[in-house]
Amino acid sequence: THVGRGALDNSTQMISRLALLLVASLSSAALVARPLSSFPGAPRAAASSAADGDSRPLNVRPARRPATVLMADAAVAEDGSETFEFEAEVAKVMDIIINSLYSDKDIFLRELISNASDACDKKRFLSLTEDGGSAYEGRIRVVADKETNTLTIEDNGIGLTRKEMRENLGRIAQSGTKKFTEALGSGGDATNLIGQFGVGFYSAFLVADKVTVVSKSADGEQLKWESAAASAYTISQDDSTPIEGTGTRLTLHLKEDADKYVSDYTLRDMLKRYSEFISFPIALWTEKTEYETVPDPDAEATEGEEPPTKTVPKTSNEWETINVAKPIWMRPPKEVEEDEYSEFYKATFRAYDEPDAHVHFSLEGQVEFRALLYLPSSVPWELSQDMFNDKVKPVKLYVKRVFISENFEEQLLPRWLSFIKGVVDSEDLPLNISRETLQQNKILKVIKKNIVKKAIELFGEIQENTEDFKKFYEQFSKNVKLGIHEDSGNRAKLAELLMYHSTKSGDEMTSLKDYVSRMPESQKDVYYITGETKKAVETSPFIERCKKRNYEVLYMTDPIDEYCVQQLKEYDGKKLVSVTKEGLKFEETEEEKKAWEELTADFEPLCKLMKEILGDKVEKVVMSE
Repeated sequence: THVGRGALDNSTQMISRLALLLVASLSSAALVARPLSSFPGAPRAAASSAADGDSRPLNVRPARRPATVLMADAAVAEDGSETFEFEAEVAKVMDIIINSLYSDKDIFLRELISNASDACDKKRFLSLTEDGGSAYEGRIRVVADKETNTLTIEDNGIGLTRKEMRENLGRIAQSGTKKFTEALGSGGDATNLIGQFGVGFYSAFLVADKVTVVSKSADGEQLKWESAAASAYTISQDDSTPIEGTGTRLTLHLKEDADKYVSDYTLRDMLKRYSEFISFPIALWTEKTEYETVPDPDAEATEGEEPPTKTVPKTSNEWETINVAKPIWMRPPKEVEEDEYSEFYKATFRAYDEPDAHVHFSLEGQVEFRALLYLPSSVPWELSQDMFNDKVKPVKLYVKRVFISENFEEQLLPRWLSFIKGVVDSEDLPLNISRETLQQNKILKVIKKNIVKKAIELFGEIQENTEDFKKFYEQFSKNVKLGIHEDSGNRAKLAELLMYHSTKSGDEMTSLKDYVSRMPESQKDVYYITGETKKAVETSPFIERCKKRNYEVLYMTDPIDEYCVQQLKEYDGKKLVSVTKEGLKFEETEEEKKAWEELTADFEPLCKLMKEILGDKVEKVVMSE
């Protein structure tokens, strides 16, 4: 996978160091110190014995010694002191690396298909540059065998030489794809190569106890690389079914508990989920059952009637192309038809509705990515039950058309926008080595900021059409108000989308912008009242003082409105004020002030009497304005 360029330079070294650090942490039973003198060709050091007097040399080991990983160069100082090197069983190191990198076993198919795609892409690139532009049609085939419990992935890509097998398959964290890209220099930009870390191949051992790789490169012999339990490997000439031209045939001998990966249904689902947009066709060898009508020899025939028949199943196998959908987000928006957007939405998000709108854009510069966002016609069912449902996965992340994940929490999209559906494809995303999770950094913040910006712009465009926006607001007003509560950076923009009934709007709703345009010169603030229903607030005595002065009052009857106005303190420089607030004051003339003082004085004895009668049942009795 591609990551931020700053991280790429150190990624391979980081993996190697990780492996070595893991070696250092293994139990003492798995670690053996060996003096430099025990290595062939090394200068011999002075003999030493164990502390208990045992005179056996320290490097005595069983005849069949496990493969080892060396941690440091050994050396002998002039004073005779010895520097030892750590060793560890490679099988244990591989087990630690494989099972700590990947949290989901299904990932193995994504990684191996990506490798096959890279092999085809290399062959395509070389055919264009070295073979005079000859036509090349890459392909990837997947065959599951239930009888032998094996899974085979075959491509007609560039193939591997004996040296490449040793370097790319036999050396941990050695990425052949990365070396190929580096060798191309600036020409590497023309490829769509996916791999970078050099560990994806080993994900095969998540589900297989033995892996066989048969490969043939141009003008090379057909070779077989084989490893059991990732502890050691052999390379030999291969005499199995010949590979036509060049390519690689990878066979996984599955573990007993991995038999689900020979199921057509499981493989089809995984291929569609992770590799549906790979640029080369992926064909799955599937079993197809058809029913045909044949004469029934066991049934008694009646004279003068048609001979009795029966229906029998007929099973056959055929190649089924899995990745028929096209990654339309990779194309310029002007080249994509409206019906293509609709079909992609329904297929990718398994939706039955027509999207109300979409926005297709890309960003270039220090951070590059492409995105396609959709506005559904209604709130997704899960969100209609719980608008904070964390099981809703609104955005799918791809890296060069390979699906990575849809579990981001709020890394790519704030939760108030969880009703949006879309895809994001970027080569700069800071993925961890297993390509399963994102690492938080400034690149994510840039992508998130631009996605939110484009979504708000889309809502603004919808607002230009009264009927369309009315439908939008009925469905997603709660999310807009949640955004005002949680998203301080976009609070002012979201406030432009708010709509409320008011004392002057009648059956329609009014925006804050229209409200302000109708304010009398004497009105300094925006007034609102909260309540359970429109009927309850429009008959409230609290709004009478505003109506008397010809001040409009907004009706806020949605429970989330109270949280919204807690953060939305003002609009267009005017404070939002609740008419139910105690001590609410309006600008008054001298005559109004004098009339109120007289009225208060007249009713003061009554207020005192009521307080005496009610006692502790009320805090105080005062005149209402």
